Amino acid sequence: MLLLEVISGETLPKPDRGKMRFHKIANVNKALDFIASKGVKLVSIGAEEIVDGNLKMTLGMIWTIILRFAIQDISVEEMTAKEGLLLWCQRKTAPYKNVNVQNFHLSFKDGLAFCALIHRHRPDLIDYNKLSKDNPLENLNTAFDVAEKYLDIPRMLDPDDLVNTAMPDERAVMTYVSSYYHCFSGAQKAETAANRICKVLKVNQENERLMEEYERLASDLLEWIRRTMPWLNSRQTDNSLAGVQKKLEEYRTYRRKHKPPRVEQKAKLETNFNTLQTKLRLSNRPAYMPTEGKMVSDIANAWKGLELSEKSFEEWLLSEMMRLERLEHLAQKFKHKADIHEDWTRGKEEMLQSQDFRQCKLNELKALKKKHEAFESDLAAHQDRVEQIAAIAQELNTLEYHDSASVNSRCQRICDQWDRLGNLTQRRRQALDEAERILEKIDILHLEFAKRAAPFNNWLDGTREDLVDMFIVHTMEEIQGLIDAHSQFKATLGEADKEYNSIVGLVREVEATVQKYQVPGGLENPYTTLTANDLTKKWSDVRQLVPQRDQTLQAELRKQQNNEMVRRQFAEKANQVGPWIERQMDAVTAIGMGLQGSLEDQLHRLKEYEQGVYAYKPHIEELEKIHQAVQEGMIFENRYTQYTMETLRVGWEQLLTSINRNINEVENQILTRDSKGITQDQLNEFRSSFNHFDKNRTGRLAPEEFKSCLVSLGYSIGKDRQGEIDFQRILAVVDPNSTGYVHFDAFLDFMTRETTDTDTAEQVIDSFRILAGDKPYILPDELRRELPPDQAEYCIQRMPPYKGPNAVPGALDYMSFSTALYGESDL
Repeated sequence: MLLLEVISGETLPKPDRGKMRFHKIANVNKALDFIASKGVKLVSIGAEEIVDGNLKMTLGMIWTIILRFAIQDISVEEMTAKEGLLLWCQRKTAPYKNVNVQNFHLSFKDGLAFCALIHRHRPDLIDYNKLSKDNPLENLNTAFDVAEKYLDIPRMLDPDDLVNTAMPDERAVMTYVSSYYHCFSGAQKAETAANRICKVLKVNQENERLMEEYERLASDLLEWIRRTMPWLNSRQTDNSLAGVQKKLEEYRTYRRKHKPPRVEQKAKLETNFNTLQTKLRLSNRPAYMPTEGKMVSDIANAWKGLELSEKSFEEWLLSEMMRLERLEHLAQKFKHKADIHEDWTRGKEEMLQSQDFRQCKLNELKALKKKHEAFESDLAAHQDRVEQIAAIAQELNTLEYHDSASVNSRCQRICDQWDRLGNLTQRRRQALDEAERILEKIDILHLEFAKRAAPFNNWLDGTREDLVDMFIVHTMEEIQGLIDAHSQFKATLGEADKEYNSIVGLVREVEATVQKYQVPGGLENPYTTLTANDLTKKWSDVRQLVPQRDQTLQAELRKQQNNEMVRRQFAEKANQVGPWIERQMDAVTAIGMGLQGSLEDQLHRLKEYEQGVYAYKPHIEELEKIHQAVQEGMIFENRYTQYTMETLRVGWEQLLTSINRNINEVENQILTRDSKGITQDQLNEFRSSFNHFDKNRTGRLAPEEFKSCLVSLGYSIGKDRQGEIDFQRILAVVDPNSTGYVHFDAFLDFMTRETTDTDTAEQVIDSFRILAGDKPYILPDELRRELPPDQAEYCIQRMPPYKGPNAVPGALDYMSFSTALYGESDL
């Protein structure tokens, strides 16, 4: 009964206190009834067997209690208690190595599963990485000790029994594992519950803070509105302009400094209220209702009343200011306009009576006239101001201004002065027109001089530059063109002389007009810095330079005639040497193609050409002398020949190089033919095939051209992968440096090796076998009998002893010796 109360958390009926058998049976029945009341079916378990100490019945009842109160309430994804507990263990231990929970006996035998459950929930209690699957007893003791010490889970299992038992008791392990589940499950639920409570309380505290802040801000704002309204509704003033201005300044200070913070306070109040209502709605709380008189609508109404009072107060201040300023404004306006007008008229009468225009030039006079026209316009514009001054004076008289006498006196002085200014303006305008007519005549003459003198001066400057300009010509046509252009220029000098005299005549007319009217500064031309003396000097220079230019052009003509003669000499010689070099080059190239007679004939003809080239060298030296004269005469082009000294030198050197190279190639071909034993016909066939695929006559073949050439000579190259491998092997032989081309020498060397009869190790072995009479060895006497003495001794000294079967004394191994000759053994 005590066990059931502890494990279920409920109180059982009071037990019988007697110690008789029927008392014990009654107490056991009470326990069994309680178990049955929890929905547990007890099969074949009676109180008498328990009291009598039936071990099997007692253990069955204990397991039933454990299963009902410790295991049955375990629920994972609607599975049974056992399956749910197993799934819980699998999920918690999934990340751990060497742990695979499949049951409640073998899966927990090494202790790692227990340690993994503890480490998953309390990693501070066990260092899982230090555990080993090979130490099950140590693992079990570690888990049981930590669970008992830190988790209050008693040691229900014996580590030795678990390790030494082939199949640990499933119920015992399941009971112990359920303790881990209840321990960790309870802690997790408590933590979740605490977090939920903290979250709810935090939301509630934040909502209360927003409510308190709203109440505080609302109270403060409404109190400020209540204090401000009486001041805005007041209409008292001392009836002075200064007093009203002071009130207006106070109102502006209020709008600028005092009200803006309250506008922000009102906006913050509305924002906080909306935020609070949103948070309450999202957290399923009832909406917030402020205290009476502090609703958002109450604050909005109070604020609206404040703004209406502000508008009314401001309109009253402005109307009062306008009323008091009107009279003062009229007096100030009259004084201000009169001051401006008198400042404007100061010095105007002296200016209109001045004779300053008598000493002016035309541009200055026109500026004075424009200035006078501007003054006339300004004078007409000031007519309105004079009329305004008179009208203001009349209004001040009507309003009975206290100082009307001084206003009337000042107004009369302004009107009298205005009449005098009109008369003086008319007389000055007539004097300016007369002076302008005289100066314009002089200006027209100056302008005409400037227009005609500038281009004529430019022509003179350009002509002088052209007459002394350096020129560089290289042909007769160029110097003749310069001479013709100079002749055309000389034909225009008569018209230029007429233009010169006409321009100078304009200056003489200006001098006469200035002297007649005594115009100061009239001789100075404002449009140009040129003078008649400048043009006279430059015209004189041009007339002197013309004959000098004639002499220079004639000297250059003589020089170009001499250069033309040198060109013809060089062209005549070059047109002989150039084609000769080309013919020799073609002939040497034709011999190099290998299609003209035997190799000895080709070599003989090449050496004859070599002697002929060296015999022709004096012609090249003669051409070099003529070329030196061409360079000294700075002759860069020669239309009589396409050859230059540089191209002829290069052609000469290429001819010598081609002859030497072909001689060397023919000599090498003769050496190859004689050493390899190939016939002239074979050599011609190789050369013919090579030349056929050497389309560009470069003396070399590309890889594909080389392959086609081999095929044309009957060399079999497959089109499969093996054929490509064989061709690359051949290409590596004929082009070892991977230049991408095969030259004729390499091609000839390869074809020679392929077509000539070459000794091999097998052929030598067969020859020795014939001398030995088909024996696998040979005797020294046989060698001395069949071979010359020196060669017989050479073989005897170098042949190793024969060590095969049926060997006789002195037998020699001719097979190893033969393979060594061709580098096919280590001998």
